[in-house]
Amino acid sequence: MESIFILGASRLQLAAIKEAKKRGLYVYVLDYDPEAVGIAYADQYLPVSTIDKEEVLKAAKMYKPDYITTSTSDMPVRTVSWVCEKLGYKSGISYEDSIAATDKTVMRRRLKECGVPIPTFKVIHNIDEFLVAVNDMPQQFVIKPADNAASRGVVFMDKNESHDWKEVYEYSHQFSRGGDILIEEFMTGPEVSVEAFTVKGQSRIITITDKMITEIPYFVEIGHTEPSRLTEEEQNDIRNVALAAIKAINIQDGPSHTEIKVTPQGAKIVEIAARLGGDFITSNLVPLSTGVNMTECSMESVLGAPVDWNIKYNKGAAIRFIQSDQGVFDHAEGIDKALAIDGIQEIEIYKNSGDNIKVLASSSDRVGHVIALGLDADDAAHKCDLALAEIKVVLK
Repeated sequence: MESIFILGASRLQLAAIKEAKKRGLYVYVLDYDPEAVGIAYADQYLPVSTIDKEEVLKAAKMYKPDYITTSTSDMPVRTVSWVCEKLGYKSGISYEDSIAATDKTVMRRRLKECGVPIPTFKVIHNIDEFLVAVNDMPQQFVIKPADNAASRGVVFMDKNESHDWKEVYEYSHQFSRGGDILIEEFMTGPEVSVEAFTVKGQSRIITITDKMITEIPYFVEIGHTEPSRLTEEEQNDIRNVALAAIKAINIQDGPSHTEIKVTPQGAKIVEIAARLGGDFITSNLVPLSTGVNMTECSMESVLGAPVDWNIKYNKGAAIRFIQSDQGVFDHAEGIDKALAIDGIQEIEIYKNSGDNIKVLASSSDRVGHVIALGLDADDAAHKCDLALAEIKVVLK
């Protein structure tokens, strides 16, 4: 029996784990968290951090998997590429290029060199550089760690307001693994993500997803709807910029998830990832709206099989994340009523009784989600709203 290493075993990797099992593979999951939900669906669990490439390589030499992959997390993409190169395995992106897909500093520089539209930015190495750079920035700008995800450490700043700049720096810096942060232009306009797939260097856009983001100062995603409802002219601009970014990062095989702001000057890259989109976009929304199962496509690519990326239909799909006031979570009411609404596909609550609910500053602060299928994007979004209206989060 052929075997596979899947780096990551959280709920967002479940689809990949199940897909590998469906194809008859012996599945090893690697994760630092022994409580990760995906462990129960795998054949064997290895308590190895997905970002510790040396330990993953050691485990690969010991267990000799036929394939190595990851699903929806940024940093494990580096690990997969590095280990595959060390072992002579096929990988959809080189280790050098994987750095450009996971480190925002390298990414910005690569995209700029290739002429891909991006916001103006500065790389900050320490507090002294930060204090100098703040003076050169416009009134409004964004601070973010160079090498993290899920909106961790990302914050909007307005110089007309009073700030403790050292405190602001430390907040973002604490989420930076390598120590660098970026300060960059605050881009206005709607935000989307582009779900695409690449086979032997040829890329195809599967769909464009409209994003809902929290109000400033944080940038947490609270909903996604597809297909996009922007104008065709705007969508064509988005497609062109996304394809240019994929080419610049040099993805050869596999999925990509490109986040774009449609500014008054045109589409500009927020960031690009050489992986499936998280937040249940590619695992749930894309199959519901297009009939393209990107998890299957990814597994086919890893296994060297033909990739079925043909769009089967055009429906609407949406996800909305459940929010709550701050406090201590007790339980959620109205789930059964919400599930009874036509088109509701799934409702999940992430929090357990006694968990603290904090200010919505990163994706991990969300309470749960609702997923809906509709005749079109508006219909799917409406059904999510109906479901959210039935759900009440009860605090202790």
